[in-house]
Amino acid sequence: MTTWILSYAIGKRESGFLGVPYSEFLVLQLLGILFFAAFVPVSGWLADRFGRKPTLLVVTGLMVAFGLSFGLWLSPDSMGQGAELNVPSMIAFLAVGMALMGLTFGPMSAVLPELFPTNTRYTGSGIAYNVSSIIGAAVTPFIAAWLVQRFDVAWVGYYLAAASLVTLAALALTPETRHTDLHTVSSARERRAAAR
Repeated sequence: MTTWILSYAIGKRESGFLGVPYSEFLVLQLLGILFFAAFVPVSGWLADRFGRKPTLLVVTGLMVAFGLSFGLWLSPDSMGQGAELNVPSMIAFLAVGMALMGLTFGPMSAVLPELFPTNTRYTGSGIAYNVSSIIGAAVTPFIAAWLVQRFDVAWVGYYLAAASLVTLAALALTPETRHTDLHTVSSARERRAAAR
C-alpha cells in the first residue's frame, strides 16, 4: 500500500502500469495515509474491547477479500491511466487499503509484547516485528512489480490474499492476550518449575 502502489501508479503505461505523474499520485497517497492514521486508534480500541485475536482475525479476513479484489480496483481498464485516472476510485482503493493496514497496527502493538515474558519481552517483540517486516515487507514490492509485469495487477492481490491466509493460520495458533497481566507473564521454564 505504500511502496509498491507508488511504483505501479507512476510506471509507464506501455508496461501495463498507470502512468500517473509522480507529484499527483503522492497527493493521493497522502490522502490515503490519513485513513491509516485514523484507524490505528480505532483498532486499538477494538482490540481492547473484543480481544486482540478476534480483531486481527477479522481484519486479516478482510485483507484476503481486499486482495482478491485488486483486479477489479486496479486494472488499467477500470482505473484508467495517466490523465484519465479515475481519481475517486483510486482514493477509495487507497483509503480501504490504508484503513486495513491501520487496523492491523493497533492490536499488533499490544499483542507482540504480551506474547513474551518480562525478561525477553523487548527482544522477543523486536525480533518478531523486524524479522517479519524484512521477510514480508522488504521483498514484497519487488515480487509485486514482477507479478504485474509477468501476469497482471490481479496477481498482486492474489499474493496479498495468500500472505493473509498464512497470517490467518498463524493467528489461529496464537493465544488471546487481551487479559494478560504483563507483570505475571512467565516463561515456559518458569511455568514448568511452578508446576513441579
